[in-house]
Amino acid sequence: MTALKLTRIGNSVGVVLPKEVLSRLRLEAGDSLHLNEAPGGYLISAYDAEFERQMRVAEKIMRENRDVLRQLAK
Repeated sequence: MTALKLTRIGNSVGVVLPKEVLSRLRLEAGDSLHLNEAPGGYLISAYDAEFERQMRVAEKIMRENRDVLRQLAK
């Protein structure tokens, strides 16, 4: 586990990620991240526009076919 320090950046607060973390996530300055709430904390992952699009489509299908999916789950 790595402790990170919050740093003031203008009127905001940010976290500086260690070089090793950026390398493992294959990130560099200017890239976007996903921050997802998880049991017991948060998960940070690299942003993937195609995955985001696929998840929106999947959520739409699940909403539209909620009853069918419920029946299939039985």
